[in-house]
Amino acid sequence: MRLIVTRPLAQALPAVQELRAHGVDAHALPLIGIEALPDNDPLADALSTARATLARRRLVMFVSANAVAHFFAAPGYPAWPAGTLAGSTGPGTSAALRAAGVPAACLREPAADAERLDTEALWQQLRALDWRGASVLVVRGEGGRDWLAETLRGAGANVDFVTAYRRTLPRLDAAQAALLEEAQANRAGHAWHFTSSEAVQNLPRLTADSAGAWRASTALVTHPRIGEAARAIGFAHVQVLAPGLAALLRAWQALVGAAAGNATRPGEGAGDTTQPAEGRR
Repeated sequence: MRLIVTRPLAQALPAVQELRAHGVDAHALPLIGIEALPDNDPLADALSTARATLARRRLVMFVSANAVAHFFAAPGYPAWPAGTLAGSTGPGTSAALRAAGVPAACLREPAADAERLDTEALWQQLRALDWRGASVLVVRGEGGRDWLAETLRGAGANVDFVTAYRRTLPRLDAAQAALLEEAQANRAGHAWHFTSSEAVQNLPRLTADSAGAWRASTALVTHPRIGEAARAIGFAHVQVLAPGLAALLRAWQALVGAAAGNATRPGEGAGDTTQPAEGRR
């Protein structure tokens, strides 16, 4: 049994290393490509302008570690303003913000015992503040979900968006293409770890598979919305995991046991698992 990690390459490689250190046969197959904005792109000019507005912002929300990396990519970046909060929805993004020099006192992220890592969980850490007239910047790739922005606007904030990078259909190298072919040939022998609905949606775009083609494979996902996307492309075995490595390792061990005939495959007989595997981390 193999576990395919579908995050963008910069995040997939360290995740694979960590999983292998815990005995997981993990492999990186990025299903989202990340590209920097060309210098002559108008979006790059808007990004440069947005960087100069940090001191007047109450909050700058970063949707991912990639958003952090591309926002701080400009040389000679000044110190983070002490009066500006930096928002994150997960430990990877928070770690990237700390590495970029954002002080811990400015960082806002979901509670350590949050059942899910998303903007709704982040809002629980922000809702007590007075947002009337506050200026907020959301740093993201092209497009994206606007739930937090609409919620902040409803609380009286003025919210702007800036694009820091582009998400694309990935260009697979020879090893990645071979891994995808092996996963197609032995679907029951591969599980997929999805942290993004867009990664799920890119899988059939790379394989031209018909609906239901992934019925024998298992999708381990980090949010119910991602689980819905996995079911939509044909995954019959879907587990929504609690945040953190421990929940992923437990799910993996159960899958390996099932493959060895020592347990029932999760989701078999009782339908999909749509709640976190074991409560809170």
